[in-house]
Amino acid sequence: MTQSLSYPAAFDVDRFRAAISHVPVPDEDFHLSPYTGLTRAHWVAAADDLLLSAARFRSPMGARIDLPGRPSQQGVRTDGLEGFARTFLLAAFRGAGSTDPVAAEHLARYLDGVVAGTRSPGRDDAESWPVIGHIGRSGQAHVEAASIALSLHLTKAHTWDTLSSDEQDRVDSWLRWALRHEPSSNNWYLFPLTIASFLEGVGRGDDETAYVIARGITLIDLWYRGDGWYSDGDGRAFDHYIGWALHLYPLLHANLRDDGELARRLGERLRLFLESFSLTFDRNGAPLYQGRSMTYRMGTLASIAMGEVTGYTPLEHGESRRILSSGLRYFLENGSTHEGVLTLGWHGPHEPTVQRYSGPGSPYWASKGFAGLMLPAEHALWTDVERPRAVENEDRVRTIGEIGWLVQTTSSDGLVRVHNHGSDHIKPHEADAGAPDPLYSRFAYGTRTGPTALHNASDNDAQVQYRDVWSVRRRIHPAGSGPNWVASWHAPRFPLYSPFDASPGADGGPLLPSVRVESVVIARGRAEVRITRFVGVPPHSPVRLAGWALAGSGPEHLDSEITGAAVSVRSGDADLRSELIGLVGWDWAATAIAPYGTAFGPWAVVPELRGNTDGGVHVALASLSSAEETDELRSLVSVGVQGSVVSAAWADGHEDQVDLDLLDWN
Repeated sequence: MTQSLSYPAAFDVDRFRAAISHVPVPDEDFHLSPYTGLTRAHWVAAADDLLLSAARFRSPMGARIDLPGRPSQQGVRTDGLEGFARTFLLAAFRGAGSTDPVAAEHLARYLDGVVAGTRSPGRDDAESWPVIGHIGRSGQAHVEAASIALSLHLTKAHTWDTLSSDEQDRVDSWLRWALRHEPSSNNWYLFPLTIASFLEGVGRGDDETAYVIARGITLIDLWYRGDGWYSDGDGRAFDHYIGWALHLYPLLHANLRDDGELARRLGERLRLFLESFSLTFDRNGAPLYQGRSMTYRMGTLASIAMGEVTGYTPLEHGESRRILSSGLRYFLENGSTHEGVLTLGWHGPHEPTVQRYSGPGSPYWASKGFAGLMLPAEHALWTDVERPRAVENEDRVRTIGEIGWLVQTTSSDGLVRVHNHGSDHIKPHEADAGAPDPLYSRFAYGTRTGPTALHNASDNDAQVQYRDVWSVRRRIHPAGSGPNWVASWHAPRFPLYSPFDASPGADGGPLLPSVRVESVVIARGRAEVRITRFVGVPPHSPVRLAGWALAGSGPEHLDSEITGAAVSVRSGDADLRSELIGLVGWDWAATAIAPYGTAFGPWAVVPELRGNTDGGVHVALASLSSAEETDELRSLVSVGVQGSVVSAAWADGHEDQVDLDLLDWN
């Protein structure tokens, strides 16, 4: 049977096989998996290959895995612990759902490392793990201790139960440092919860563990925003941490501790979350590229797998596996590994994807995407036939009002775009000043493009210029939403980077407290109506609107066409087209170069519109689509402006109307 024609040639069996070098790769099965060809055996092969590849870098007694690459800000010792802990989690998921000899061999190697690492914590040698301290210089071990505790919890009979009482005491003592030191004020509070859950699960609970668990559950309840979504800490931080941390750890705690009531409460939240989050995966398997720690790659699949593990999912089993296996193929076939080792980046190495806290072992949070391996081979996740996804047969727009997002998908090309009017990753107590974070500050993110890097021309942005400084967007204030529109405002900031123009930080700069940038997007099909109103800005100030950046391997692979206030950019490498058309208030179009590229290519071009603040409402059309799209963007919608009212009459007869004066700009 050949691959389904409804699924364009997104996958390459030769590249998939080339990415797995230490174990045999099973033949694809297009009867069971008509869209991806992958079965549980392929997932096992991928897990074994990642583990065996990493095992080449074990310390002599196995307590550290010192993977090659630049060190994180915590240094090489903590990086070695990170490499151990995160691959141990992969071995645990692999071993929890299987009793075969290979799984047992993986676990035995890691158990040796646990014994060696906890023998004399803090000692300056090749094996001893660092002492767990407060957040900061000595705090990173919180994260890794949680992975170790969870791995021992999942495989208790094969690991913990085989240790001597003295060895168990030493593990207990090392883990408890995480219960007594301050974590970061976000998902990190779930790390001591996970550790305390394990200690209680092996009969070592006490007042300390009870307090830490209760504290963690209280905080996630405080961070719950509705519709299945949490914020990663106080404020408005919505990204992949919601799926691979805030849903994963508490639900595993509830299930491992047999807390049925908590499992039901948290499980229903997961079910709601997956109703919208599952829409953010591209037909080619790519997740949304937005937010920090994107180098965790397959970790983006964790909540899909957890829906199957817990039973709290709105998806059919075959649909879940379709998303999971598409994601696995996407990353393995796009160069995420080098000689079997996950690199720091997205497809291949990509520096702007990487945070300062990321070391060579960091990408192995990808292990969380393998959580489905906890389910045995006879589970319906692995035995049901892959199913088409609901978004494949029709264009869809889904507003997630609680977090200020609008998800836009198109069936013709499988693209996903998320319009961001709510996630900024700025805590309430932090100042709204300084450099922007491209991973949160942009108005839109997608599965095949952007964002451009700091100090390059920004994509999907609305800016005003003052004293020769272009503004940036930092704190985002949601202003309303409807079935297919969403709105927000921000106070533009004008950072001066210090001490050099390309420094990562900014201090000082002009300040205009009277200025507000109001923004609305209305979406349908592949078209976006982008509405911007610049309030309180000095007259004749230059303004800029940027569209979707397209990346390629070099300038020769990106073609641009500019006519008046309309610009189109095509990428031959990616088969994409980005369009931006000024309708009201915009005077002329241009392109800007982003020589640092994006995660999707080393060189990028950004379409942009220019104008000034003399007009009232500024309106533009934007689109990101397959380069083969034949319909003219202007033919899809007719836009009218009457004072503060913007109306959109769509070609299919649907009409939208937004009155800017009625939105909540306070």
